Amino acid sequence: MIKKSYLIEDNIKLLKNNLVLFYGENIGLIDDLKQKIKKNFSNKRIIKLNQEEILNNKNILSIEIKNVSLFEDTKIIFINNVNDKIFDLVQSLIPHINSNKIFLFANVLEKKTKLRKFFEISTEGTVIPCYKDNKITLRKLIQIKLKSYSGVTPEIINFLIETCNLDRSKLNNELEKIKMYFSEKILDLKKIEHLININVNEDFEIIKDYALKGNKFKTNVLLSNTIFEIEKTPFYINLINQRLNKLKIISLLPNNTNLSLAIDNIKPPIFWKDKQNFKDQIKLWNTKKIKTALQKIYDFEISFKSNSIVNKNLLLKKLILDICLMANA
Repeated sequence: MIKKSYLIEDNIKLLKNNLVLFYGENIGLIDDLKQKIKKNFSNKRIIKLNQEEILNNKNILSIEIKNVSLFEDTKIIFINNVNDKIFDLVQSLIPHINSNKIFLFANVLEKKTKLRKFFEISTEGTVIPCYKDNKITLRKLIQIKLKSYSGVTPEIINFLIETCNLDRSKLNNELEKIKMYFSEKILDLKKIEHLININVNEDFEIIKDYALKGNKFKTNVLLSNTIFEIEKTPFYINLINQRLNKLKIISLLPNNTNLSLAIDNIKPPIFWKDKQNFKDQIKLWNTKKIKTALQKIYDFEISFKSNSIVNKNLLLKKLILDICLMANA
């Protein structure tokens, strides 16, 4: 059974079947639908698996489905990165799903694939194709996500749509920046244009990543060629804090945790292009070092706000260098 993605996005409760497949190139839409499912089942434990780990141990999925718990009447299971390799296993478990709900997530699936064909004609399963967004769907998304903000003009909406180039993942990333920056919830187009200065922001992201990876040479070279926009310092600090707090979440997990799966499930999500940087950084940062770095950033903010004489550009560069040195400590 095929369902339109926009209908499901408007009302996730339309998913009545206990077996659902999401597929397509619109990763941002799939991520948004995942969040809606989690919210809909906020009182349930969500079990998150990858196809790879299921294929390596085919009993994992059947155990989760068949084991009845006195404390859980329904299990919610997410299976990421699926393709035809898992088709036979999923089909064999259909009679045992009962009240449990299984959500499968795939990238692009060709029409001839067994998984897609099965879900399209099956009465037991639902499939939701997640195609690319257009200007209409993104305009609606912006209005929903910024509904608590004043000053959401057509000019701001059009600017965001053009900036993201119809990429929902990128748009969600820019909307997160706006929410961090406009704490008073009053939007201004000029400030948004300045905030989403792609070249400037990407330059800082690169500096931040090299510093957190402890690359002293690259960090020094980039800092020597950069003059920071001082009025954007709170935004720069937010980016560093956000990354350190995500690293802290992973650092607190048990040593046997599946790192890739943990990174996939962290919120706010890590943009797919940035996941390798994150993996490189977590190798260097333990909980103690992260706490020290966060304290150093707090001290920097106090000094930055209270001292009008100090060269704030140099103060920010020193903080970044200190973080770089800390990564290697």
